[in-house]
Amino acid sequence: MNILILGSGGREHALAWAVKQNPKCDRLIVAPGNAGIAQVAECAALDIMDGSAVVQFCANQSIDFVIIGPEAPLAVGVADDLRAAGILCFGPSKMAAQLEASKAFTKDICDASGAPTAGYAHFKDADAARAYVKEQGAPIVIKADGLAAGKGVVVAMDIDTALAALDDMFDGSFGDAGAEVVIEEFMDGEEASFFILTDGENALPIGTAQDHKRAFDGDEGPNTGGMGAYSPAPIMTDAVVAKAMDEIVRPTIAEMAKRGMPYQGVLYAGFMIKDGQPRLVEYNARFGDPECQVLMMRLGAQALDLLLACAKGELDTAQVNWAEDHAITVVMAAKGYPGSYEKGTAINGLDALSQDSKNMVFHAGTALIDGQLSATGGRVLNVTARGDSLKDARDRAYAMIDQIDWPEGFNRSDIGWRAL
Repeated sequence: MNILILGSGGREHALAWAVKQNPKCDRLIVAPGNAGIAQVAECAALDIMDGSAVVQFCANQSIDFVIIGPEAPLAVGVADDLRAAGILCFGPSKMAAQLEASKAFTKDICDASGAPTAGYAHFKDADAARAYVKEQGAPIVIKADGLAAGKGVVVAMDIDTALAALDDMFDGSFGDAGAEVVIEEFMDGEEASFFILTDGENALPIGTAQDHKRAFDGDEGPNTGGMGAYSPAPIMTDAVVAKAMDEIVRPTIAEMAKRGMPYQGVLYAGFMIKDGQPRLVEYNARFGDPECQVLMMRLGAQALDLLLACAKGELDTAQVNWAEDHAITVVMAAKGYPGSYEKGTAINGLDALSQDSKNMVFHAGTALIDGQLSATGGRVLNVTARGDSLKDARDRAYAMIDQIDWPEGFNRSDIGWRAL
């Protein structure tokens, strides 16, 4: 098969790495890709937000299957354009992708399906939102309704922080994403990520993970797109998974189908778990980043078979073959992230690292500049390892980090601390 993956981050590097191992993959192109992806696939300059351009590229390159990585092309309907052209595609339609693109839409789905989630209110008016926050008190959660690259959520432990978050959102700090806000009750408990493939009717759980959103050790500092993750998540016991499937996931899939917008792709559910009861924090319409890196590390070549079964509507015949293993990824980010940071700094030492089924460095924001590997983004490298235990995987990952020479980068030193 000729396969095209859309995206340029660590998630897409991990997907490419897993897909390339499957003998069904004859040719792999990633658009636009990055310096790390270029080591395992062809990279192509392509506007992945332009559905017609993607369709034309597929025709020109005889592409058999397209995997859409990021949320933005899903939200504008690139999957719809591909399916309309008869091209097999992994990823939900524009209508179904509202589960991530609109927090208010997701809350409406939860209300209709009876899925347990936080109490909330939806606002388009800043003054009304401010009045509601003052009435409810803190802690409280402020969310930009639209897509904000994983950063449009503020967990405010006091009223002043909540009001400042509202000011930022309504003043345009998140662009159109913050034109409307959802304000939620603060949910106490332990957070975990759950990944399910669905073809619109069948649902197949494919793994659990825990992310570390805060920038610094001890879960301190500002929220980020994610500073590391590990899989599996111990809090997601068989009993919790069963509850999540019965009370949240399957009712959501049924409600989406009932509304004429069946969901096909990966459904990434964030849960808050307390006393064995999961409540939905949010849905994402794509693989998490950096959670995808640990999932792909554990799934390997079978990932392509699972994505194909999902896209073809054949999930009822698919199964996941898990090894009794653990994986961890540690994000190396540019100093200053998630605020302002320097671009173009040199990264050295990767060539000396062994990269195999247990040790991988997935690139997120890199480019070759005059032959030198350089940092081009905020989150730059995902140092990922697999082991028989989480401690084994963690030790492998941090041993690799010790060999990477990038003075302008930083990373958390405590990824996996909850489980360990």
